[in-house]
Amino acid sequence: MTLLGHWTRQIAFSSVAAMALAAGTAAQANSHDDSFTIAVLPDTQNYIDYTHQKVEGFPFDASQQFLEQMEYVAANVESVGGDIAFVTSLGDVWQHQSLTMDPAHIARGFKSAPNPFFDEHLAPTPKVKTVEMPMALKGYQMIAGKVPFSVVPGNHDHDAMWTDINHPPAKEFKDMSSVGMVHAGGTANFVSVFGKDTPFFKGKKWYVDSFNGGANSAQIFVAGGYRFLHIGLQFHAPNAALEWAARVVKTYPGLPTIISTHDYMMSNGERLANPIIDNHAVDPDDNTPQMIWDKFIKQHDQIFMVLCGHENGQAFRIDSNEFGHKVYQILSDYQDRNQTVKDAGLAPTLFNGIGDGWLRLMRFEMEAATPKVRVETYSTHYRKRSRETAQYAAWYRDHEQPGKTDEAFHDSDDFAFDLTDFKARFAKTAR
Repeated sequence: MTLLGHWTRQIAFSSVAAMALAAGTAAQANSHDDSFTIAVLPDTQNYIDYTHQKVEGFPFDASQQFLEQMEYVAANVESVGGDIAFVTSLGDVWQHQSLTMDPAHIARGFKSAPNPFFDEHLAPTPKVKTVEMPMALKGYQMIAGKVPFSVVPGNHDHDAMWTDINHPPAKEFKDMSSVGMVHAGGTANFVSVFGKDTPFFKGKKWYVDSFNGGANSAQIFVAGGYRFLHIGLQFHAPNAALEWAARVVKTYPGLPTIISTHDYMMSNGERLANPIIDNHAVDPDDNTPQMIWDKFIKQHDQIFMVLCGHENGQAFRIDSNEFGHKVYQILSDYQDRNQTVKDAGLAPTLFNGIGDGWLRLMRFEMEAATPKVRVETYSTHYRKRSRETAQYAAWYRDHEQPGKTDEAFHDSDDFAFDLTDFKARFAKTAR
C-alpha cells in the first residue's frame, strides 16, 4: 500500500471512529463494568453480492457499506475503549453458491427440479469464491483479535441451494411463492472462511467448542460482571447439531446463554420457516424454528435470549421456557432496504435491496436490580439512529411492517426491555 493509500485509509477509519463516538457507543467500558454492548450484524449478503459492485455495472460498490459496518464495530470494541463486548453475525454473509447440489445430498439420493427463476438470479458462480467470500474475509479481519465474535451460516452461505424435485416451482413465475421449495446444503465454503481451524478462531481461548467444522460454534465472553455463553447454530440446525449444543450447555452450567441462528422467527413474531426454503420439509433430519424451540431452547433454563435474521424486518417476543423463566427472542434483518439505491438514481427492484448500513446495537445495563437491554438500530451509512432519521418510517415501514403507525414502527427498531428474572437465575460469575 502506498503512503497516500495508508493515509487515506486512516482518515476513513478515524471518521468511522468519530461517528461511533457521536452515536454514543464508546462509553469507556470494559469487561468489569456494569454496562456493555453486543453488536448484531444481520444479513450482509446484498452488500457483498458480486452483482452489486461497480465492476458489474452497479452505480456504487455496495461492499463499501459492509466495510463501513465492520470499521464501526472495530472502532468501538472494548479493547480500544468502546463498549462492544461481543459481536454476532446472523448469517447470509454472502449471496451466491458454488454448487448445484452438495456431494452429501447427492449421495443420499436428493434430486433437483429445474427452476428458471433461480437459474437466472441465483445460479452457482465461481465469483462467490473470487469476490464474495474474500470480501467477507476482509471485513471480519477488521475485528479479528479485538473482540470475541460468532458467525453462523445462513442458507446463502451454504455450498448449494436447489429446488427439490418433490416440491417443484410453478409453471409460471408470479411471485416468490411460486419458486417451489428450496433446500440448502453443504458448508465447505463457510468452514473455509469461518471454520474452527481458521485464524479467526483457532487457539482463541474464548472459542470453546464447535460442530460440523465450525458451522456451529460456542464462545464465552465476559461482560457486566458475568461470563456469558454464546452458541451459534447453523441454518435449520439438524438433530446432531442440537445434540451437540445441548452438550455444550451442560459443559458450562449456570452461565447466561445466548443463541444466534439464521432463521427462527417471522416479522410477525411467529416461529415459522419461510415457505420458500424450509429444510425440514425436504429433509426430516433438519429442524424448523418451532422444533428448535421445542427440542432445545426451552429445555435448557440457562438460555435467556435468541437472536435471528433471514426474514426481512424486525420482531420481538418473550416466551417462558419449561422452567417458567423468560426467553427474549429478537429478529433483525435489513437486507431489502434500498434507499441508498434510490439515492444513487437507480429504480428499486426485487433484486437490488442493499441494507443501507443498518445494524443492531444491544446495550445491556446490568447495574440495577432489574437489568435492562436497550436495542438501537443504527446506520453506519447515514450515521444516524433509526429514531433520529426523519424519513425512516417513510423509507421502510410499508415494506416491513405495513399498517403500523410511524411511532409504532420506530418502536420496533428502537426499544428497551427488562431482564426481569435475570439476577434470580444467574449468579455473578466475573468479579
